Amino acid sequence: MIITVGGIKGGSGKTTIATNLAVFRAAEGRDVLLVDADDQETASDFTMLRNEQLEGGAGFTSIKLTGPAVRTEVKRLADKYDDIVIDTGGRDTTSQRAALTVSHTLLVPFVPRSFDVWTLEKVSQLVAEMRAANPELAAYAFINRADPRGQDNADAEEVIRDTEGLVLIDTPIGARKAFGNAAAHGLGVAELKPQDTKATAEFMMLYRHLHNIKKTSPIAVGA
Repeated sequence: MIITVGGIKGGSGKTTIATNLAVFRAAEGRDVLLVDADDQETASDFTMLRNEQLEGGAGFTSIKLTGPAVRTEVKRLADKYDDIVIDTGGRDTTSQRAALTVSHTLLVPFVPRSFDVWTLEKVSQLVAEMRAANPELAAYAFINRADPRGQDNADAEEVIRDTEGLVLIDTPIGARKAFGNAAAHGLGVAELKPQDTKATAEFMMLYRHLHNIKKTSPIAVGA
């Protein structure tokens, strides 16, 4: 499974989702490659901290790639790993487009705010363009950093449902401090002690949904 966590709006929590996916998958005994394709290199910093803090190391392999090398190197390495998670920046970059040519799944987190939701049309256009190179690319979106109450979450989900080319994953993740606290120690949210059970449960719902996608919808890597 090659998953790109992407989009074109910064601040939506892409790196948090990507790193937690890598941690959760590796904890299940999978050989995971985390590709940092974001110029900010936050996923690489997270992995470095994790290697320093944990006796057994990160538990997954992390590399930094940019531009067309994302496509060529991921294709070269695809058979050597069970799963590959690609973290891209919050812009429409060459790195993200290269990632989408070889990904099975694009996962797009959205914050339920007007400026974020307004980018949905541009994400839809990006997906349509990339399916010319990778016709089997599946694109999913979900609400991240959801409000604890109010109508904004439901309104944002409705906009996603109406956006061509994107499928809503109805597993919102709240704006919980546990994710930041865990990342500051090089940990996945489920590894934080004491554990935030709500944050862990919300992420597990997303994780299990992606796992079910893999089991029910096998997709060939784009040419």
